[in-house]
Amino acid sequence: MLFLLLILSYFAISLAKTTPTTFPFSTIINLQQKGFSSGYSTKTTDNNNQLYDTKYFTQILDHFTFTPQSYQTFQQRYLINDTYWGGAKKKAPIFVYMGGEADVELSAQNTGFMFDYAPNFNALLVFIEHRFYGKSFPGGDEEVKPNSTTLGYLSSTQALADYATLIIDLKKNLTATDSPVVVFGGSYPGMLAAWFRLKYPHVTIGALASSAPILYFDNITSPYAFNDIITQDFRSESENCYKVIKSSWQLIQETAKQAGGLESLMKSFRICESMCKAIDDPRHGNDQLEKLYAAVNIFYNYTGELSCFDMRIPHALLSIRWWTWQVCTEMVMPIDGNNNDSIFPASEWNYTERVQFCKDIYSIEPRPNWITTEFGGHNIERVLESFGSNIIFFNGLRDPWSAGGVLKTISKSLVTIIAKEGAHHVDLRSSTSEDPEWLKDVRKEEVEIIGQWISEYNNNKMF
Repeated sequence: MLFLLLILSYFAISLAKTTPTTFPFSTIINLQQKGFSSGYSTKTTDNNNQLYDTKYFTQILDHFTFTPQSYQTFQQRYLINDTYWGGAKKKAPIFVYMGGEADVELSAQNTGFMFDYAPNFNALLVFIEHRFYGKSFPGGDEEVKPNSTTLGYLSSTQALADYATLIIDLKKNLTATDSPVVVFGGSYPGMLAAWFRLKYPHVTIGALASSAPILYFDNITSPYAFNDIITQDFRSESENCYKVIKSSWQLIQETAKQAGGLESLMKSFRICESMCKAIDDPRHGNDQLEKLYAAVNIFYNYTGELSCFDMRIPHALLSIRWWTWQVCTEMVMPIDGNNNDSIFPASEWNYTERVQFCKDIYSIEPRPNWITTEFGGHNIERVLESFGSNIIFFNGLRDPWSAGGVLKTISKSLVTIIAKEGAHHVDLRSSTSEDPEWLKDVRKEEVEIIGQWISEYNNNKMF
């Protein structure tokens, strides 16, 4: 009984107010959950058919000051695939994925879109790892206990400057200064892709920003919106499933101490279909605990071979430590509000508790207005129409992060693509024979727009 209650505690972000919600980064998908019918797939590699070559770039620690410390360097990892590249002489394009809060190899494995369509454009593929994640760790050892001195150089602005510096140097070394660059990203990397196009328009001709919640800051979006979408997702699958999960919180109120992997997955991806099928399975009768145990198996026991679950966070997810720093400094997203109909217990977003959490862990106070100060967000349509161009915003409405996305086409070159049944950056996943028609149409539209950008660039209609 206690074991089941502890498992269910992983659903309980609302019962652990001081734990910041994490992005659904790609490491979670790479846990090989074969029993999880997400519609996602991953590229694989073997010794004879590598998807990419691994390289390192000597990156400066601090792009924005001129102190002795700022001139320190670290090795930033990036992956490159030139299988399809037409070469510099043909001004063949370069597709760059903006690495996020995960190991860059996982980003490459889970971004089949770029591999699928690189042949169409004779494109060079580059995946750049975000500083402090994977193997791109200043100081060379990610196991070192984080502190405010070393982590002070971890920010989205530093990361964007990293990407600009690396891309410019790479093009120079390839004698490809005339090759157009298109940047890609999903979730936090999607935000980075959009911001990169706005901040570095001389480096990239356009950005595909998939599931990029750039409006989840500074109270632009309701703090109830995120969990409202999750609730609706589960209710649309099964009213019974919704009721079982909603009523289960009474069972775990005393034991839920911290949110973790399964709760994050529940909030991040469209797994409600698989979970609700397990809960509604008539073989479980009316035994609520048996139903919930079946749902938990979707995450912890996809093979059906385990007699007990290992609930420890996998090593691949240890990068959550560095993301916690980011949510304690700049990524302050008010998203944890729950009304009475929510599948989670009713609650209010509490900024004071977030501040206390960050002070306890890092002895720092968040800057809740920094993102909108640095990148904007308020009156986004007017601002982008005046100063932006060549960005595709994709949002799937079954993704709770979509509530903080750009949901309206702003101009001919600032296009929003909405998929009613879409999940979190599903458009960037590998194509499969089971893809629904709407997903095929989304990718087709994205490819056509990117092709138009490249054509306009080559015809000297840009820059």
